[in-house]
Amino acid sequence: MVVLASAGGNTVPAIARLVQADEDTIRQLIHRFNEMGMACLNPQWAGGRPRQISPDDETFIVTTAKARPEALGRPFTRWSVRKLADYLAGQASRPISIGRERLRQILHRNGITFQRTKTWKESNDPDRDAKLARIEYVSSHFPQRVFAFDEFGPLAIRPHGGAGWAPARHPDRLPANYHKLHGVRQFHGCYSVGDDQLWGVVRRRKGAANTLAALKSISQARPDGAPIYVILDNLSAHKGKRIRAWATRSKVELCFTPTYASWANPIKAQFGPLRTFVIAGSNHPNHTILARKLHAYLRWRNANARHPDVLAAQRRERARIRSERQRRWGQPATRAA
Repeated sequence: MVVLASAGGNTVPAIARLVQADEDTIRQLIHRFNEMGMACLNPQWAGGRPRQISPDDETFIVTTAKARPEALGRPFTRWSVRKLADYLAGQASRPISIGRERLRQILHRNGITFQRTKTWKESNDPDRDAKLARIEYVSSHFPQRVFAFDEFGPLAIRPHGGAGWAPARHPDRLPANYHKLHGVRQFHGCYSVGDDQLWGVVRRRKGAANTLAALKSISQARPDGAPIYVILDNLSAHKGKRIRAWATRSKVELCFTPTYASWANPIKAQFGPLRTFVIAGSNHPNHTILARKLHAYLRWRNANARHPDVLAAQRRERARIRSERQRRWGQPATRAA
């Protein structure tokens, strides 16, 4: 109203009577409009003390939070909010006095959250690229003739913690087990990449004889005499002389994953659901019952296998992602262990 009245040629006393305001206030507003334009209509007044944490201080806080305390002379491996605030306030060259809640807000605004530390391994195999390329080639060009083999275990007879739906604050309970008298077992699994079928058998231990028996079961899945390809890791029980001689006679190519890169074996992704839905949250009385539960799950899983078109689309997408990573970084990307 003041701006429109002034634009209409009214005097300051007349405008002051119109809006019932002080004449000095009217003059100040008109001067601000002449200097700032329409921005004067939003003065953004704020009360309280001026900010004591500058943008440079905030950057320093974030950098300190991301650094390991040991590197800054503190005798612990991670920060707590209290320890970080005490460290910032105790710096002689740049003391920053900040409360714990304000510190938490700054960290949250900059995307710094409390996370678990993870480990990772990078393959040091000199033939890493060649082995990964071979696995990728056979999986893409001959998926119906590609199989994966590995052991899953050790399988122990004891209560296994898990997760499941239950009433709030009333989780399922499992009895404690003080005596473990049943020993351990190993599940020798075989996976057909093209058909999305998983099968296997429970053995007492790992060994070349058990590996050879599993490879023969894979060979029987394709009895037409054409070459097949088996992906497996570098365990000594997988590469004995008898196994290599049998593979040569039977037209079976053993595609070994690089050292410390067992994630390249497609069967690894199948063992996760096996552990989640059969082992976790269980309390099997003996290994016989456990083996029955494993095979019952395998029958259900194979009956509900993914459609071949879906599998082909997923293989193409994985190949595209791997080629994009190789193009961007010049080498296949490693995975967290």
